[in-house]
Amino acid sequence: LSPSSRCRPRPGSQGKGLFATRSIRKGDTVFVERPVVASQFLWNALYNYRACDHCLRALETAEENAQRLLGRSSQVLPHPEQCSIRKDLHQQCPQCQVTYCSAACRQSAWEQYHQVLCLGPSREDPTHPLNKLQEAWRNMHYPPETSSIMLMARMVATVKQAKDKDWWIKVFSQFCNKTANEEEEIVHKLLGDKFKGQLELLRLLFTEALYDEHLSRWFTPEGFQSLFALVGTNGQGIGTSSLSQWVHACDALDLPMAQREQLDAFIDQLYKDIEKESGEFLNCEGSGLYVLQSCCNHSCIPNAETSFPDNNFLLHLTALEDIEAGEEICISYLDCCQRDRSRHSRHKILRENYLFTCSCPKCLAQADDADVTSDEEEEGEGETDDAELEDEMTDV
Repeated sequence: LSPSSRCRPRPGSQGKGLFATRSIRKGDTVFVERPVVASQFLWNALYNYRACDHCLRALETAEENAQRLLGRSSQVLPHPEQCSIRKDLHQQCPQCQVTYCSAACRQSAWEQYHQVLCLGPSREDPTHPLNKLQEAWRNMHYPPETSSIMLMARMVATVKQAKDKDWWIKVFSQFCNKTANEEEEIVHKLLGDKFKGQLELLRLLFTEALYDEHLSRWFTPEGFQSLFALVGTNGQGIGTSSLSQWVHACDALDLPMAQREQLDAFIDQLYKDIEKESGEFLNCEGSGLYVLQSCCNHSCIPNAETSFPDNNFLLHLTALEDIEAGEEICISYLDCCQRDRSRHSRHKILRENYLFTCSCPKCLAQADDADVTSDEEEEGEGETDDAELEDEMTDV
């Protein structure tokens, strides 16, 4: 565990939380964490958001990234030397040709789960059980994506490949603490009104592709629903972008005033043009399971936030304010716009997606506010239907 924080039971409750073991200053990194497992979203990959199949590092150069998002192959970026992508290090699986950012990622994937999941020459075969499973998932879970059936597949494959299977089962079991009724609500939120029929179809395809006697409970109707709930409530969104990395690098350049203003104006216009063409879908996106991060509870006034500044799945938790030893470290499950809404609206989103009623200081201070939603918020209520069942998707 990080020396500055520790996961332990919350006083007076059944849940757990992350607490500072020493004083942490605003801007400090509380910890950096690798996920136990991660996976890119399936629609995101299908639309050619090219990411390392293991760590989700963006594989396009910043210029290629901009060209694709703009739909304009002629786009040229200044300061190409600020792009951090090293294509000479990229490697493919020799059997199925999925791409990795490095030999180290290819080896890590092979040793943890890819031996089970490698499609070999069947990568384009629609009748292969894993391809049938992925196609069924895409037909049920359209963008904006909040999870992936392949995250669950990698959990199964990890256990199947492991020498110490019980150790990995114990690792995954610590994420799951929902009742059957709560699990049903989470699955319903993920799959919609027809979730029971959809869930059973997915379970049958999941079983056909991955069944293992050692994990037989995960393939029962109850166990599969529990697995869904685990991913739905604990999955942390991951966002990577070579273009964003390039912008950060350009921001750090020491330039004469005129050149700085010219570059800033170019970048501002670039993002405006990208928004017109690609909307809000800028990043390579996926999700992962993080042991420490999953201990972080929600607050509408969080004292920490997650980000992915390394352009891969390494999660950085950064203090937003000074945190004293013994104080709980909280993140927000809501995005900035949602946090600015009324207590009533915030509670509605959190109950629907996370099945709890927030009692953070902000919510307690607004306890006497009327339980009504403004006209402006009513207009946006439809947007919350797709509110992520994961922690806020964080741009790099």
